[in-house]
Amino acid sequence: MSHTEWIDLRSDTVTKPTPAMRRAMAEAEVGDDVYGEDPTVNLLERRAAEILGKEAALFVPTGTMGNTIAVKLNTRHGQEVICEARSHVYNYELSMLAWFSGCLARPVPSDDGVLRWEDIQKEVRPLSPYRADTGLIVIENTHNMAGGTVTPIETMRDVCRRAHEIGLRVHLDGARIFNAAVHLNCDVRELVADADTVMFCLSKGLCAPVGSLVAGTAEAMARARLYRKRLGGGMRQAGVLAAAGLIALNEMPQRLAEDHGNARFLAEHLCRIPGIRIPHRVETNIVIFDVTGTGLAAAEFSQRLKAKGVLCNPVDGVSLRLLTHHDVNRQDCERAAEAFEAVARRV
Repeated sequence: MSHTEWIDLRSDTVTKPTPAMRRAMAEAEVGDDVYGEDPTVNLLERRAAEILGKEAALFVPTGTMGNTIAVKLNTRHGQEVICEARSHVYNYELSMLAWFSGCLARPVPSDDGVLRWEDIQKEVRPLSPYRADTGLIVIENTHNMAGGTVTPIETMRDVCRRAHEIGLRVHLDGARIFNAAVHLNCDVRELVADADTVMFCLSKGLCAPVGSLVAGTAEAMARARLYRKRLGGGMRQAGVLAAAGLIALNEMPQRLAEDHGNARFLAEHLCRIPGIRIPHRVETNIVIFDVTGTGLAAAEFSQRLKAKGVLCNPVDGVSLRLLTHHDVNRQDCERAAEAFEAVARRV
């Protein structure tokens, strides 16, 4: 089967740049961004800061780099970082908390991926002769491995207010923060207003081919630029990438509700299939489903789906994760639903 015929639900990172993005990339005005002279990068950074309501922003190649820089900005070597037990910074970033920032993760479990102050407060530690002190709280919104669940504005505000009262800083891993804003029907700046730093990705549901942004105060972003260079993120004539990012930022958030609708459509079909269970609320574009009841391991279920033209990755021995996105329409989702049912019924 040709890869062009596959229905790819592995991630929203598989999205291709739109024709408008490709044209913008070809026509982009560029300069040397390490010297601060790329006008398209500068425009993207100003626009991102404006949308988020922050003083400044910095264009980085990846979300992992953005989170790594933000943790470094907000901590001292040897501190602890409180994060949710399934969070990206803890599980999927090659231990950069330790490798680059010299910090220890203090994972806190939650039922739905939403960290509330009552969960966090129990794990906050002052410096002592025996324990490292807490330096930072990381909130992930939406929460990837909790199934795209959304941290409400009130919860985010409460965590930030209480953290700031005791001298702690808060970083928002907002890789899919625009999905959260669409779900809550609010302006994205309301969701990020109280966080000290925020990172979001252009290369997921917003469809840009490459890139993320980290934002905060102007002073913090000046230091962040140096950390980016240390990490090898000086991209020179990066305007060809930033041009796609501008379209992603200005035009693509408005269509994310379509992805959410397609995720709910697939979830409704999955829930009707014997042996399949969805253990979380489906709020955005992520669905994690348990196939234990089918008698198949998740990897085998994935392989059988692939034979039917649907790509969907296992996340552990019993569960798979699917993500809807710009390059999967409702007709594709209908075909995918048929494939899920066919695999389960065959068992």
